[in-house]
Amino acid sequence: MHIAFADLADTRVQELIAFHQRAMLEGSPPGLSFALDLSGLQAEGVTVWTVEVDGRIAAVGALKRLDAASAEVKSMRTHPDFLRQGLAAALLETIIAHARAEGIATLSLETGTGPAFEPALALYRRRGFVNGPAFADYVLTDFNQCLHLALA
Repeated sequence: MHIAFADLADTRVQELIAFHQRAMLEGSPPGLSFALDLSGLQAEGVTVWTVEVDGRIAAVGALKRLDAASAEVKSMRTHPDFLRQGLAAALLETIIAHARAEGIATLSLETGTGPAFEPALALYRRRGFVNGPAFADYVLTDFNQCLHLALA
């Protein structure tokens, strides 16, 4: 496993990002999928990492800076061929370490509710994320939820 900053021009990375976006749109009620597409991940203030295993892009994750003290975990996705191998946990640790090094005090994320989201929710909760209020432009619904991790 090799974790590195993503090359967003790499078609393997683009394919996993597109897969993630399709899955989020299919698994979310209309208007409640906030997965970033490639252009969103290329925006200023967004840092993207990939996990490579045996020459394959196995996972992707991003950090979106919100302001001087807060950031959001975005676009976490492990390719189905690599589930339950600890890649997402290692990637999340990389994102958290980067956020700490950048002086981020609060790391937040928005995600869905239901069986498809339970593995990710378990990962975040094991790492200390707790449910809390909406942040940025999000509004809580019966489907979506926001989690937060204090880093300071």
